Amino acid sequence: MALTADPHDMTQTRPAILRMREVDKTFTGNVLALRRMSMEVRQGDFISLLGPSGCGKSTALRLIAGLMRPTIGRIEWDGGASAEDLGVVFQEPTLMPWATVEKNVWLPFRLRGKSFAASRDQIHEALALVGLTGFEARYPRELSGGMKMRVSIARALVTNPRLILMDEPFAALDEITRQKLNDDLLALKAQTNATVIFVTHSVFESVFLSDRILVMAARPGRVIREIAVQERYPRGIDWRTSPDYARIARETSDTLHGALAPGEVH
Repeated sequence: MALTADPHDMTQTRPAILRMREVDKTFTGNVLALRRMSMEVRQGDFISLLGPSGCGKSTALRLIAGLMRPTIGRIEWDGGASAEDLGVVFQEPTLMPWATVEKNVWLPFRLRGKSFAASRDQIHEALALVGLTGFEARYPRELSGGMKMRVSIARALVTNPRLILMDEPFAALDEITRQKLNDDLLALKAQTNATVIFVTHSVFESVFLSDRILVMAARPGRVIREIAVQERYPRGIDWRTSPDYARIARETSDTLHGALAPGEVH
């Protein structure tokens, strides 16, 4: 049965791999994007960052990825992990149009100086995980939007990262493709035991995918509530149509709307 009780009930025994501690991020012009942003990421988590546009979700991912530094506060990696142990999937697939599918997936290895020949087995294994066996020699122009996103996910998985950051990867896709990729993402997580931080605007997507939802307030962004989704994996159509799913989605939606209430202070 799904619950939204103490979010630590199921996950507190997992080792932490990342902590964001009281992070502020201020941009030029005194634009405060994040204020006292804190979270702990544990091995095997599927965390959704859910919030309105402009609340700093993508900024938080860029900070974790080491693409920028906090103005105040710190980000700590535990257990020998570092920003080098990341895979990143963006909202757009960002594939190289002149390169084949397998050469696109080779990119992380290429940047590390590893030859294509030495990487081929891992590349093909990653493509098999996302259901693209047989498409290795295709070019991006020959693929659908959903298939391009699968290539992007394979590229993020190919180095077997400890943490995968996903920044609204399915937002531009139609609903049927999006639901299929949601299903496939959970299947991939089950096979790889990856830890995922997933940025989304969708309450329904966050409830379906996550074991922890971090609801963020509008700018300056910060976590105002953590909601645990304790439905066991794998999840499918029965979960999407269950009363528990509807109840948690309603609770999450109410929290999100409360974060937007005029004059509300957190």
